[in-house]
Amino acid sequence: MVTGEAIVLPMMGCGTWAWGNRILWGYDESMDGELAGVFNLCVRNGVTLFDTGDSYGTGRLKGQSEKLLGRFTRGYEGINRDKICIATKLAAYPWRLTANSMVAAAEASAERLGRGIDLVQMHWSTANYAPWQEGKLLDGLALLAERGLVKAVGLSNYGTKRLRWAYQRLSDRGIKIATLQVQYSLLSTYPVTELGLKDVCDELGIRLIAYSPLALGLLTGKYQVNGKLPGGIRGWLCRRLLPGMQPLLDCMAEIARNRQKTISQVAINWCITKGTIPIPGAKSQRQAEENIGALGWFLDAGEVGELDRIAASLPKKMVQNIFQTS
Repeated sequence: MVTGEAIVLPMMGCGTWAWGNRILWGYDESMDGELAGVFNLCVRNGVTLFDTGDSYGTGRLKGQSEKLLGRFTRGYEGINRDKICIATKLAAYPWRLTANSMVAAAEASAERLGRGIDLVQMHWSTANYAPWQEGKLLDGLALLAERGLVKAVGLSNYGTKRLRWAYQRLSDRGIKIATLQVQYSLLSTYPVTELGLKDVCDELGIRLIAYSPLALGLLTGKYQVNGKLPGGIRGWLCRRLLPGMQPLLDCMAEIARNRQKTISQVAINWCITKGTIPIPGAKSQRQAEENIGALGWFLDAGEVGELDRIAASLPKKMVQNIFQTS
């Protein structure tokens, strides 16, 4: 376990983007029983960090992920109950212009959760399109911490320059940034290798959270160039990336065989070995069990070096989040 600002974070968390998202992940309310099983299985096995956002969920299901997490938390009575950490991200919507708008957003999230927020995060920086908006939103996060409405404050999709700016603004009010999450995987090394975020986070005492550690399924070994592919943007990504990433999948498969693990577990463990906290999603207990299998062991330096070498040589990488700043 690693200690954050007033929160304790596990080696791995669980992302809940899919819990309520019909368009990309095919969510249906009939899945709720299985998702409750995912939650219970994760907590029992020490995966006690659950990442959500107030924008998660499509259409009338907006906020569904937070509602489900609240329901599951209230219903859970087993081991590690006191270690459950709910992290939610507040969207930097264009109509959120004041510090109080962020306070109101957090209060709405807490109402959906039916509990307090452990870690509140800025979902994205507005630096790329409305830099004037961002200061007041960060002030809102500071207000939440100052009023004791949250235990810790974090950011998402920030690069090194904007991170240092936000760090100083919050530090001036005595607020520590506990976490930063970015898209990070063997197909998305950009935040660390090019922006240098891990080094800056280590310098500032910020824990780096890796979202999409399985690259929307591309790093599971499930999809093949000539096989059945998912629909929508995930299918587009598969068609774009799979033809050039076979050397990486072959290397991962060899390591998985030698380790008696799965390709997914190798991908997640790589993130852990790099000193980040991955938050892979899970829509079924089988997927959650596989994710949990990434814990309790570490890739060695030779394996990491080979994976790094091949990942750096790939002709195409994951598309970066449009809100990711420099």
